[in-house]
Amino acid sequence: MASLKDMRVRIAATKATQKITKAMQMVAASKLRRAQAAAEAARPYAERMEKVLGSIAAAVGDLGAAPRLLSGTGADRVHLLVVCTAERGLCGPFNSAIVRLARERANALIAEGKEVKLFCVGRKGYEQLRRLYERLIIEHVELRGVRTLAFENAETIGERIVRLYEEGAFDVCTLFFSRFKSVIAQIPTAQQLIPPVFEGKPNDANGAVYAYEPDEDEILAELLPRNISVQVFRALLENSASFYGSQMTAMDNATRNAGEMIRKQTLKYNRTRQAMITKELIEIISGAEAL
Repeated sequence: MASLKDMRVRIAATKATQKITKAMQMVAASKLRRAQAAAEAARPYAERMEKVLGSIAAAVGDLGAAPRLLSGTGADRVHLLVVCTAERGLCGPFNSAIVRLARERANALIAEGKEVKLFCVGRKGYEQLRRLYERLIIEHVELRGVRTLAFENAETIGERIVRLYEEGAFDVCTLFFSRFKSVIAQIPTAQQLIPPVFEGKPNDANGAVYAYEPDEDEILAELLPRNISVQVFRALLENSASFYGSQMTAMDNATRNAGEMIRKQTLKYNRTRQAMITKELIEIISGAEAL
């Protein structure tokens, strides 16, 4: 049985941990507001970009003459999985949920006889995927020193993806990230970037026909690479909001668990102390009676 001193040390250590988790919860809550606002502000632009590209792509008659970023290589043998995670932990299942989705996709593709390559954005995802797929990782980008995410960060990643595609390194590119829904709900998401998959109807203007100047091919050649950077930027912002939401929830649970541990440890300490006092009193009374 632990001594009273050991119990006091344990209670003090748990209280110190509780203070740390409470402080981390408050910091995450303050950063969550800005991250959530940035993620929600980026959604309309990214969604509208996809709709515009879908409308222009539908107007292109011959996909064979379209840019390769739209038409694809005509094969799906080599797949590039771009896995975006956080640089830090202590955020519950946030990182592991994204990695799990990417791992399931990679295993399914390998089982089909496809070749898989990994592009890791973020230290935590890289550390988890390296244990099983170290030979498949071809790129790794860390954003550890970035305090505020900017479009330039996503543009650098987007340019690397486009360069790899132009070099013939892969046929299909899929982006993995966590879409922010609420503080307690973050949804791991897989989005195909190359060739792009446009959801919904390509034209929602009551069947109106548009004339483009310059022609569709020139517009697509300009917008398709930019769309990749835009979607990556959106994923990074969604990840940021999801990270702080998950960290806030995890630290709140940790704070409550620490409080419960303190209550149990204090109760055990008081009972042990009372038992020791009672034992000493019995020994004193027994000694006095013996005399």
